[in-house]
Amino acid sequence: MSSRTKIVVLHMREVIYTAIFLLLAIALGIILFFMFGPGKSQKTVSDANARYTPGVYRSSIELSGNTFDVEVTVDADRIKSIRLVNLSEATEAMFPLVKPALVSLASQIYSTQSLEGIQYSSDQKYTSQMLLNAIQDALEKAEAK
Repeated sequence: MSSRTKIVVLHMREVIYTAIFLLLAIALGIILFFMFGPGKSQKTVSDANARYTPGVYRSSIELSGNTFDVEVTVDADRIKSIRLVNLSEATEAMFPLVKPALVSLASQIYSTQSLEGIQYSSDQKYTSQMLLNAIQDALEKAEAK
Protein backbone atom coordinates (compact mmCIF):
# COMPACT_ATOMS: atom_id res chain seq x y z
CA MET A 1 0.00 0.00 0.00
CA SER A 2 1.35 3.24 -0.98
CA SER A 3 0.04 6.45 0.35
CA ARG A 4 0.39 9.45 -1.77
CA THR A 5 0.01 12.93 -0.42
CA LYS A 6 -2.30 15.19 -2.36
CA ILE A 7 -1.62 18.88 -2.40
CA VAL A 8 -4.51 21.28 -2.90
CA VAL A 9 -3.72 24.85 -3.86
CA LEU A 10 -6.36 27.48 -3.09
CA HIS A 11 -6.09 30.99 -4.32
CA MET A 12 -7.07 33.58 -1.74
CA ARG A 13 -9.34 35.37 -4.23
CA GLU A 14 -11.42 32.21 -4.73
CA VAL A 15 -11.79 31.71 -0.97
CA ILE A 16 -12.95 35.29 -0.49
CA TYR A 17 -15.48 35.09 -3.34
CA THR A 18 -16.86 31.83 -1.99
CA ALA A 19 -17.24 33.33 1.51
CA ILE A 20 -19.00 36.41 0.14
CA PHE A 21 -21.46 34.35 -1.91
CA LEU A 22 -22.12 32.10 1.08
CA LEU A 23 -22.88 35.13 3.30
CA LEU A 24 -25.18 36.60 0.63
CA ALA A 25 -27.05 33.28 0.35
CA ILE A 26 -27.52 33.12 4.13
CA ALA A 27 -28.71 36.75 4.24
CA LEU A 28 -31.18 36.08 1.41
CA GLY A 29 -32.49 33.02 3.25
CA ILE A 30 -33.03 35.03 6.44
CA ILE A 31 -34.79 37.83 4.57
CA LEU A 32 -37.08 35.37 2.80
CA PHE A 33 -37.88 33.66 6.10
CA PHE A 34 -38.94 36.95 7.72
CA MET A 35 -40.92 38.07 4.68
CA PHE A 36 -42.88 34.87 4.16
CA GLY A 37 -42.45 33.11 7.51
CA PRO A 38 -45.07 32.29 10.13
CA GLY A 39 -45.26 35.86 11.49
CA LYS A 40 -46.95 37.03 8.30
CA SER A 41 -50.05 34.88 8.81
CA GLN A 42 -50.43 36.04 12.43
CA LYS A 43 -50.67 39.66 11.30
CA THR A 44 -53.45 38.85 8.86
CA VAL A 45 -55.41 37.11 11.61
CA SER A 46 -55.12 40.18 13.87
CA ASP A 47 -56.16 42.42 10.96
CA ALA A 48 -59.28 40.30 10.51
CA ASN A 49 -60.24 41.00 14.15
CA ALA A 50 -59.73 44.77 13.84
CA ARG A 51 -62.56 47.03 14.98
CA TYR A 52 -61.58 50.04 12.87
CA THR A 53 -59.79 50.88 9.68
CA PRO A 54 -56.84 53.00 10.87
CA GLY A 55 -57.03 56.64 9.89
CA VAL A 56 -58.51 60.05 10.61
CA TYR A 57 -62.26 60.49 10.28
CA ARG A 58 -64.36 63.66 10.50
CA SER A 59 -67.96 64.49 11.17
CA SER A 60 -69.38 68.00 10.67
CA ILE A 61 -71.49 69.97 13.14
CA GLU A 62 -73.41 73.13 12.33
CA LEU A 63 -74.32 75.63 15.04
CA SER A 64 -76.03 78.92 14.13
CA GLY A 65 -74.72 78.80 10.57
CA ASN A 66 -71.14 78.05 11.66
CA THR A 67 -69.70 74.67 10.71
CA PHE A 68 -66.86 72.86 12.45
CA ASP A 69 -65.64 69.27 12.49
CA VAL A 70 -65.05 66.62 15.12
CA GLU A 71 -61.93 64.68 14.12
CA VAL A 72 -61.47 61.14 15.42
CA THR A 73 -58.15 59.31 14.91
CA VAL A 74 -58.24 55.52 15.29
CA ASP A 75 -55.89 52.54 15.17
CA ALA A 76 -57.04 49.07 14.22
CA ASP A 77 -58.47 48.45 17.68
CA ARG A 78 -58.53 51.71 19.64
CA ILE A 79 -59.50 55.36 19.53
CA LYS A 80 -56.34 57.47 19.69
CA SER A 81 -57.63 61.05 19.70
CA ILE A 82 -60.73 63.18 19.44
CA ARG A 83 -60.49 66.90 18.70
CA LEU A 84 -62.33 69.86 17.23
CA VAL A 85 -61.21 71.15 13.84
CA ASN A 86 -62.09 74.43 12.11
CA LEU A 87 -63.74 75.86 15.24
CA SER A 88 -63.82 79.62 14.72
CA GLU A 89 -63.32 82.08 17.55
CA ALA A 90 -66.85 83.39 17.03
CA THR A 91 -68.35 79.92 17.42
CA GLU A 92 -66.17 79.24 20.45
CA ALA A 93 -67.31 82.52 22.04
CA MET A 94 -70.99 81.86 21.27
CA PHE A 95 -70.85 78.25 22.53
CA PRO A 96 -68.31 78.18 25.38
CA LEU A 97 -69.31 74.69 26.56
CA VAL A 98 -68.21 72.91 23.38
CA LYS A 99 -64.51 72.53 24.23
CA PRO A 100 -64.91 71.57 27.92
CA ALA A 101 -67.64 69.08 27.00
CA LEU A 102 -65.41 67.46 24.38
CA VAL A 103 -62.49 67.22 26.81
CA SER A 104 -64.72 65.48 29.35
CA LEU A 105 -66.21 63.10 26.78
CA ALA A 106 -62.84 62.32 25.18
CA SER A 107 -61.23 61.36 28.49
CA GLN A 108 -64.06 58.91 29.20
CA ILE A 109 -63.93 57.48 25.68
CA TYR A 110 -60.14 57.00 25.86
CA SER A 111 -60.42 55.04 29.10
CA THR A 112 -63.35 52.82 28.03
CA GLN A 113 -62.74 52.74 24.25
CA SER A 114 -66.52 52.81 23.88
CA LEU A 115 -69.37 55.31 23.66
CA GLU A 116 -71.46 53.24 26.07
CA GLY A 117 -72.00 54.52 29.60
CA ILE A 118 -70.64 58.02 28.98
CA GLN A 119 -71.65 60.43 31.73
CA TYR A 120 -72.00 64.19 31.38
CA SER A 121 -73.27 66.99 33.58
CA SER A 122 -76.79 68.34 33.24
CA ASP A 123 -75.59 71.80 32.18
CA GLN A 124 -73.74 70.22 29.21
CA LYS A 125 -76.47 67.74 28.26
CA TYR A 126 -77.33 68.96 24.76
CA THR A 127 -73.78 69.93 23.86
CA SER A 128 -72.52 66.52 24.97
CA GLN A 129 -75.24 64.69 23.04
CA MET A 130 -74.43 66.69 19.91
CA LEU A 131 -70.72 65.87 20.25
CA LEU A 132 -71.42 62.18 20.99
CA ASN A 133 -73.54 61.96 17.83
CA ALA A 134 -70.71 63.49 15.78
CA ILE A 135 -68.17 61.10 17.33
CA GLN A 136 -70.50 58.17 16.62
CA ASP A 137 -70.82 59.26 12.97
CA ALA A 138 -67.03 59.45 12.63
CA LEU A 139 -66.60 56.00 14.24
CA GLU A 140 -69.20 54.51 11.89
CA LYS A 141 -67.07 55.73 8.99
CA ALA A 142 -64.03 54.10 10.65
CA GLU A 143 -65.59 50.68 11.27
CA ALA A 144 -63.68 47.83 9.65
CA LYS A 145 -65.58 46.01 6.97
